[in-house]
Amino acid sequence: MKEQLELLAPAGNIECLNTAFYFGADAVYLSGKAYGLRAFADNFSLEDLTEACRKAHAMKKKVYLASNAVFHEDDFTGFDEYLKQVNKAGIDALIISDPGVVLAAKETLPDMPIHLSTQASTTNAHAVKFWHKIGISRIIVAREAGLSDIRRMKDAVPEMELEAFVHGAMCISYSGRCLFSDFTTGRSGNKGECAQPCRWQYYVQEEKDGALFPVFGDERGTYLFNSKDLMMIEHMDKLIDAGVTSFKIEGRMKSAYYVGSVVRLYRAEIDKVLREGKAYTFDNAVLEEMAKCGTREYTTGFFLGNPMGEGQDLVHTADLKPSIFIARVLEDAADGKVTIEQRNKFILGDSLEAMNPNASFPEFTVDSIVDSDGQAQESAPHPKQTLVINCPHPLKKGDILRKNQL
Repeated sequence: MKEQLELLAPAGNIECLNTAFYFGADAVYLSGKAYGLRAFADNFSLEDLTEACRKAHAMKKKVYLASNAVFHEDDFTGFDEYLKQVNKAGIDALIISDPGVVLAAKETLPDMPIHLSTQASTTNAHAVKFWHKIGISRIIVAREAGLSDIRRMKDAVPEMELEAFVHGAMCISYSGRCLFSDFTTGRSGNKGECAQPCRWQYYVQEEKDGALFPVFGDERGTYLFNSKDLMMIEHMDKLIDAGVTSFKIEGRMKSAYYVGSVVRLYRAEIDKVLREGKAYTFDNAVLEEMAKCGTREYTTGFFLGNPMGEGQDLVHTADLKPSIFIARVLEDAADGKVTIEQRNKFILGDSLEAMNPNASFPEFTVDSIVDSDGQAQESAPHPKQTLVINCPHPLKKGDILRKNQL
């Protein structure tokens, strides 16, 4: 009998949290206003965190708080009080990488489950044994670990929960422990302020006359360090067999559309694996759906072996055209109309596609746009405007409208 499987989604703000749960996540991970590794996400105040935990627990779901920044001495000042406050808010576990922070958390909150961050770079069973003795309840394995490594971890400590990133951005450095941003901009990725210089374009400069030459690339430049995004949706059965019980989606800086789209697809695939068992087969149509929410090409990372050794190219070069997040549904559709909150411009005559947790509905043409004062519009250019449009589908509050790019 498999352990309870968990789909874990990012929540950079309350909208993403609501979207993640609506589209099928079992838990979310997020950060307070300090100590996390996404300083430029909206993040959660203590009041927001309390409300997030209340909502999650009402649905029998969980909230994990990231406190996985690399600490210096001054960072510990006031940290014990912070831990008491977030514990009162109702969080279900702390995500930590620094051993000193683990010790501080155990002294302040001895009963709080601690999930060891991927920043700790756990790639072997010996490390899992060590962390188990320390009292860690879950290991978030390093992105550099393969399926065979994960199997050995689970065999070594069967009671240890193993969590793995299955989708999203990957870093050029070892599980994200990178100094590149700090070196080039003074913004430390280890403090959650990464400027992502690995996504920038680079050239070789001729010393004598200063001429710039592209090393490799296209008309958009050369991206030496810009890795493809991780995607393991085709291999969920292999991850489950290896011992992974929590499947983590990267993206606390991403939109609610991204969160909802990706969570929906992974929820369906996990459920399909459990339903079909040994008869499970992957439907390639899922990849077409995944392309609608991607911004970079995809890779299986190191799960199936060293990608460079297998002759793969980890560097992203393609110009992808993901679907555009048009609107969020505010009320259940009725009488062929639906009330929405606009997110990106659309006009009369546009073809929109609707999706909910269970389906993607066929495209329909917008032939009516009316604002909250009952005034008809030809276009919807104003962000977050409340509108009523025609819609032939039985949409529910929380569903999403998108526009596919040609």
